[in-house]
Amino acid sequence: MRAQSPARTEPRREAILKPHVGPAAGGAAPGTAGQDRATIGTIEARLNRFQPQMLSILRIMFGLLYLQHGLMKWFGFPAPSPSFANIHLFTKIGIAGVIECVGSALVTAGLFTRFTAFIMSGEMAVAYFVVRTGAGTAFAPIINGGNLEVAYCFVFLYLAFAGAGPWSLDAALRRRA
Repeated sequence: MRAQSPARTEPRREAILKPHVGPAAGGAAPGTAGQDRATIGTIEARLNRFQPQMLSILRIMFGLLYLQHGLMKWFGFPAPSPSFANIHLFTKIGIAGVIECVGSALVTAGLFTRFTAFIMSGEMAVAYFVVRTGAGTAFAPIINGGNLEVAYCFVFLYLAFAGAGPWSLDAALRRRA
């Protein structure tokens, strides 16, 4: 029996320890794992450059979405709701409508964003626990229909900590000072 040279046994051992998974088998071609990591790192670096602007877009979009709730309560816009036909200022729904109108206008413009978003987050937490989980209804948002309240609550809480972003009146006032 002849002994095999180390040069010949090495590829065999490598083939056993590290099986080839090529493009035909649904995997990456050999030697591309480092390239994949480099590509992912490059994509993340490119996306990170736009993180501040995306924070501003998130703030603007959620501010405008939230504004609809206040406008519907107080002005029947974009569609009138019979639930709010006889709204009064000093009721829970009246105060909520004021917070929604004024707060969402401030958040959309990016003025006093941290303070305003914190108040709005608290309003949504109260709305969830009073309206959605009151009177023995289920606690889980998927069951009691409170997904939107929870989403608003945590997006506004995030904005309270993250700030308004570069496209805001808060940022313009900081640059000016």
